[in-house]
Amino acid sequence: MIPRSLIAALVLVAALFVAIGPAACKKRAADPFPATNTVAGWEKTSGTRIFAAKDLYQYIDGDADQYVAAGVVTTSTSDYKYQGKVEATADLFAMRDAAGAKKMFDAGAPAGGRQLALGDAAIGSAQSVLFRKGPYLVRIVAYQADADTPQALTGLAQAIAGKL
Repeated sequence: MIPRSLIAALVLVAALFVAIGPAACKKRAADPFPATNTVAGWEKTSGTRIFAAKDLYQYIDGDADQYVAAGVVTTSTSDYKYQGKVEATADLFAMRDAAGAKKMFDAGAPAGGRQLALGDAAIGSAQSVLFRKGPYLVRIVAYQADADTPQALTGLAQAIAGKL
């Protein structure tokens, strides 16, 4: 016969696993930005920087309030260079829900851009790609442009979308 104290201890341990087990086992989100040479021609030139909603003003001066109002939780950003000549910045806004990502996508979509088959909605221009996927909004902006820039930005965007 199993002593009652042992049964009580096992029940307590099982209850703890049920209560905290899933939270303790959650994997930390992987860096959403591809490493150097993961996407042909792209070099990651900075580490990923992460800003909590309350600190977003340190990164986006002036527009942080509209992201916070739409439900941004964190913003991650990283810099890239394409074929050693085109510099770009990729920003990922993790929102509370998909509605917040849609709201900011609709507000930031460039007029006259081309629709892209990426995520839930995407639009590209000569020097940028903006897309949303679930609760995420991704903006990639190039600071120079050549004939290959739109296609290169789309390739980088596809790699980021694949990690979300």
